[in-house]
Amino acid sequence: MRRTPALIIGGGPAGAATAILLARGRAPHLLIERTAATGDALCGGFLSWRSLESLAALGIDPAALNPAMLTIARLFVGGTVAEAPLPQPARGVSRHRLDSVMMAQAISQGAAVERGADARAIDGDTVRLHDGSEIAADAIFLATGKRDLRGLSRPPEAQQADPSLGLRVRLSPAPALSKLLAGTIELHLFDRGYVGLNLQEDGSGNLCLAVHRSRLNEAGGPEGLLRALAAESPALAERLAWRQPGAIDAVANVPYGWRQRVGIAGLFRLGDQAGVIPSLAGEGMGIAIASGIRAAQAFAQGGPTASVGFQHRLARDLVRPLGVAGLIRAAAEHPAAARQLVALAKKAPIMIEIAARLTRINHSPIDAPRAA
Repeated sequence: MRRTPALIIGGGPAGAATAILLARGRAPHLLIERTAATGDALCGGFLSWRSLESLAALGIDPAALNPAMLTIARLFVGGTVAEAPLPQPARGVSRHRLDSVMMAQAISQGAAVERGADARAIDGDTVRLHDGSEIAADAIFLATGKRDLRGLSRPPEAQQADPSLGLRVRLSPAPALSKLLAGTIELHLFDRGYVGLNLQEDGSGNLCLAVHRSRLNEAGGPEGLLRALAAESPALAERLAWRQPGAIDAVANVPYGWRQRVGIAGLFRLGDQAGVIPSLAGEGMGIAIASGIRAAQAFAQGGPTASVGFQHRLARDLVRPLGVAGLIRAAAEHPAAARQLVALAKKAPIMIEIAARLTRINHSPIDAPRAA
């Protein structure tokens, strides 16, 4: 059995942020990532101004992710449209690009990385891999996104009677699409769900849906749902005209609103393993990056047992963004309330800016952590 002082499970934004800072501080560690090559995860695609500031502090130039900026938020419900400026410019970026750049930065800082190492289960301080081998660690940083590991699955209360699912389709780059979406992140609200859409670094559109299983079942599946939504919304139908051929990506039973409240010595839960914000807030990547930074700093200053205080502070700081996003989501998924929400935003665009600010998590200043 191998042993390492710090084991990071997952090479996405949370795990890579942790690795960058541990490598900078010369803290012995190992990051394992189950994929041999970087894919394009379903979740993500939007980086707020605060996330971009943190990435810059990690040594990543935001312009290297996407030179184009997002400055406008636009809401649709039925035939009503409201828009307002974002508090500060944001950027749209594919998960493939973000994950690749962050992993490259971690490796350039000296991070120890093993790819193709698929963690399957955790028992105390020991992680079992797909090939039956085991790695023991003084501190484990759980950065597996929405994927649970045996032994550390999120609790039953994270599950819901009518759970939400995430779906994604890609829109092909085209001058007309670029003109339609330039500088804008869009939210299209519908019965029991919503669509988020913005351009990525290659000019393609990242169209993600969060939808309750009951609505998906009524539509007869993802294709039926897209047809129904196109019939309900001419604006969405116009955008779906650029849909790329191919399968619809999906992730099941997303526990929006859940957060880990209790810490365990030696275990740092990061990103979606610490708290899951409704995707309409556009802060999932922000929470992942912020949690990775905070965890690395806590470990550098207090060692494995610092995880208890870290988890408590993170849970506390997630109350406001998850709570506000949950209230907006509850209104957005009910047609009558959604119409009132967009009508209010149309009359007072400042409400969009306020909501954007309230759904951000505070990002910590980054100082190179000292080795634990």
